[in-house]
Amino acid sequence: MARTKEFDPDAALQKALELFWERGYEATSMADLVQHLGVARASIYATFGGKHDLYVKAFERYVQSRDPGVVEALSQPGPVLPAVRALVEAYAEESLRDERRRGCMVVNAAVEVMPGDPQMARKVEASWDTLETALTSALTRARAQGEISGDKDPRALARFLLVVMQGIRVLGRGHPDPGRLRDATAQALAALD
Repeated sequence: MARTKEFDPDAALQKALELFWERGYEATSMADLVQHLGVARASIYATFGGKHDLYVKAFERYVQSRDPGVVEALSQPGPVLPAVRALVEAYAEESLRDERRRGCMVVNAAVEVMPGDPQMARKVEASWDTLETALTSALTRARAQGEISGDKDPRALARFLLVVMQGIRVLGRGHPDPGRLRDATAQALAALD
């Protein structure tokens, strides 16, 4: 008969997500995970696999909590540009309000883990593809509705905004200059005019 788990795997995964997001993959040891999760090392291995497996699951949870909201916000009927503008501005404002300087876990993974980890590279790229596709679709609708000029390339604009938004997240990891982030955001949004 299988033993009943003495901990809540869902709550443990959430705690692991918070720790990896705060410290990063390399700076988080198994001992840190054991202490932070309050779960024995053997139980972590039995439930989640090794540290990398747990990181992948935590990353997936992060993406699942964020990407659908972006897609939904950009898919609403009616005028499109207010939603696009609000999204780009939210990236800057969240970066400025992030007192713990965690940044975005997708960007953190891209910088820290992705270069030598093909599995994580695919997951990071998939998240970026989701954002790019949502922006491209929204900007295509905006062009069809006359909100942006007919000579604007929705895909190129989407890629530009993706790069700016991810750059905002990188700067957000430090102590970002509010003027720098707001000026960059304003310039990015001006490209939509």
